[in-house]
Amino acid sequence: MSDARQQAVENAAREVIAHGGPAALTDPHQVLDAMRAASDLGATEKDITDEMKRQRNA
Repeated sequence: MSDARQQAVENAAREVIAHGGPAALTDPHQVLDAMRAASDLGATEKDITDEMKRQRNA
């Protein structure tokens, strides 16, 4: 995975963890923008999900 793609995946995972979910009171565009940036660099939903699991267990 390229450095830019890895950074985008890590950022998207952080945003989803920090701002996602049904109780989120923040701007949903933050999460969507991060997910879109990672996707534009070739990341898959699985890449982001795996990174979220890694971050939660770190």
